[in-house]
Amino acid sequence: MPVHLRLMSPRWRAALAFLCGALSVLGFAPVALAPLPVVTLAALFVLWRTAATAHESAWLGLSFGAGGFLAGVSWIYVSLSEFGGMAAPLAAAATVLFCLYLALYPALAGWIFGRWRYRLDNSPGKNSSMPGDVLLFAGLWTLTEWLRGTLFTGFPWLAIGYSQSAPSPLAGWAAVLGVYGVGFFVALIAALLGEMIQHGWRRPAPWVIILLLLGFGWLLRAMHWTQPVGTPINVSLLQGNVPQSLKWDPQRLPLSIDTYVRLANEAAPGTPPAQLTVLPETALPLFLSQVPREILEDLTRRSDALIGIAIHTRDGGYANGAVALTRNPDDRGAGLKMSAYAKRHLVPFGEYAPPGFAWFFKFASIPMSSFTAGTATQAPLELAGQRIAANICYEDLFGEELLAALPLATLLINLSNTAWFGDSLAQPQHLQIAQMRALETGRTILRATNTGMTAMIGPDGRIAATLPAFTTGVLRVQAQGYSGLTPYARWGNALALLLAAGSCLPAWRRQKVRRAEAVKVSS
Repeated sequence: MPVHLRLMSPRWRAALAFLCGALSVLGFAPVALAPLPVVTLAALFVLWRTAATAHESAWLGLSFGAGGFLAGVSWIYVSLSEFGGMAAPLAAAATVLFCLYLALYPALAGWIFGRWRYRLDNSPGKNSSMPGDVLLFAGLWTLTEWLRGTLFTGFPWLAIGYSQSAPSPLAGWAAVLGVYGVGFFVALIAALLGEMIQHGWRRPAPWVIILLLLGFGWLLRAMHWTQPVGTPINVSLLQGNVPQSLKWDPQRLPLSIDTYVRLANEAAPGTPPAQLTVLPETALPLFLSQVPREILEDLTRRSDALIGIAIHTRDGGYANGAVALTRNPDDRGAGLKMSAYAKRHLVPFGEYAPPGFAWFFKFASIPMSSFTAGTATQAPLELAGQRIAANICYEDLFGEELLAALPLATLLINLSNTAWFGDSLAQPQHLQIAQMRALETGRTILRATNTGMTAMIGPDGRIAATLPAFTTGVLRVQAQGYSGLTPYARWGNALALLLAAGSCLPAWRRQKVRRAEAVKVSS
């Protein structure tokens, strides 16, 4: 294989990298062929190892990333064109440019790899660089994925570790190292396979390392890092399935209100009454101050409620919020006690205009696109005897940010409205992301969404119950609260980043020696 790759023209090698990147998407939900990204990354490793220059490695990384992101997140076009009001050509161009921007990160990894890697005689069995290039590949892939999830507010969607959600053996590492640590081991195994492709399959060391990583991951899945606290609570998760095209039409406002009030008060025969009812993000397309009191009373007639709704802030702005409502007898009789969570990690271009990009909204019509971000640390909401950490929309992509609510929070709830992305890969991909958050925190995670996918995920990362997407209904579950901290909850991404940086260190030092020797020769 490597010999044939060296004989291929640069364009065909780039096309092969693009194809491998696109195929990687099949490793994520809903297809979830977890071994596939390992295979495609192994192919990228071999392509990088056989590249003539660092610039060619960067081009191969860009091609791999472009294939993956164009195949995996092109649903952004739906939100811009169908629901954002942007002209189709502009929406298509914006989507392609965004995917190419994301592809710059694997391109960066490829460029550095091309400069720092060992220079080999690629004959079978000769001058193997294992573990040098293997560690460098895994470390660079992890560091650039983390960078993609951090710079410019970050977009860690399709981080390779998400492909290994339960029941993959590597999922066990999530509680220790988080999604980036899982991604490091995916890249490491891929590089080991690539090493064997180039230098033979009979050497035992790569196989031993692969089996140890998988075996320890499988054992870690059986670890109970957190402990149940209290008794399970009965929760009703509402999925209104209100079309995005109608959601913000003032004449259709009663549709949203009537749908959610009806679902909140539906009593299923033979089921225990709900102690908590959860409505998704912006379930009521109003400000909280605009909602008539009797509607709030209706929503809490049978249980406490957590409602996704916009709230005014003290500085005169408004926030994307989650409002907790509980019955509160007071001196004047029955009343409602309210507390709120304000979304802290806003969506660029969807919920606010980044500096210098106000012109974007001349081409798109997105309701409520000037939100104010909530503070980084907000107390958990007290509902149904549990301390609940709410997060909204794609906030659950940023696992380390959710840790601020721990260890106080016993239950995590995500409120989303992915109707913006139509019937696309966005819904199952987002659910898979939530599976990783459950593993990292050792907490039950509940998801209430407008169109899908409404679900309960156990602390082992397995989906315990879900509603079909694009249906109207109520998911009734018993949710167990948990206390305690996983290693990841204690240390965040620090351990994974140290592991990745340490893996790159030998190659960096070797590069410094090369430069010093080159200076001596030239002098």
